[in-house]
Amino acid sequence: MARPQLPLNALRAFEASARHLSFTRAGLELCVSQAAVSQQIRTLEARLGVTLFRRLPRGLALTDEGAALVPVLMDAFERIGATLDRFADGRYHEVLTVGVVGTFATGWLLPRLPAFTAANPAVDLRILTNNNRVDLAGEGLDFAIRFGDGSWHGVEAVPLLDAPLTPLCAPALAQRLSAPADLAREVLLRSYRVEEWQRWFALAGVPCPAIRGPVFDSSPTIAAAAAMGAGVALLPARLFGHDLVTDRLVRPFAIEVQAGRYWLTRLHSRPETAAMQSFRHWIAAAVRMDD
Repeated sequence: MARPQLPLNALRAFEASARHLSFTRAGLELCVSQAAVSQQIRTLEARLGVTLFRRLPRGLALTDEGAALVPVLMDAFERIGATLDRFADGRYHEVLTVGVVGTFATGWLLPRLPAFTAANPAVDLRILTNNNRVDLAGEGLDFAIRFGDGSWHGVEAVPLLDAPLTPLCAPALAQRLSAPADLAREVLLRSYRVEEWQRWFALAGVPCPAIRGPVFDSSPTIAAAAAMGAGVALLPARLFGHDLVTDRLVRPFAIEVQAGRYWLTRLHSRPETAAMQSFRHWIAAAVRMDD
């Protein structure tokens, strides 16, 4: 059975009338008369074979059929509008959504993003930060930059850069530290990866003390606490270069422990778009230049 050919103007008139529950206000929005809107609605009702509005003494009320049609049309018009908005300055802008662990975002990616946007003006980049817990499918991400060993189920993972961990703390606190064993007297700030401090002390050849410092869910938060003198943080010094240069944080010991690396990940089932390809090539080149 052939579907009825529905006129776009009539659908637009219905959607506006449903929002305002008034033909008059719908006409003002669409820059047509109230009579023209009313005629469009009658035409649509005749095509569909249903009544969409109940005409009341003061305004309108949707019938069950009208109420069922409204959300479908609103969604369709919103999607059409969003797509048309991407044709700004005479070219199509493709949305690219990237989830980024906060440490990598603030310590490496954000200072370099102007170079990407300048080279790819047709990519509408959306950055969503996280604490390394991410759901590519559930959050609608094209890519996720995360920290770990690269073994995530159903995910393609491309290594980006190593970021070994080392103690960082406020300058005043660092004056009390002359050897790794001195850390046993300090508050050791922790992430949710509980084994990191144990691994660092093992590499330093020092027994690991009881670690009772606060637990944080992100490295930037741990770094902020360390800079305020709350304790010693175990962080990737490579991603806190600005804090080290400005002496907000200092590095009392050179010993570093490898706990993983940063990866560019995407779902195997996610076809690579032109915007995704541009971002992948750009970030790979930027990491090579940084190394």
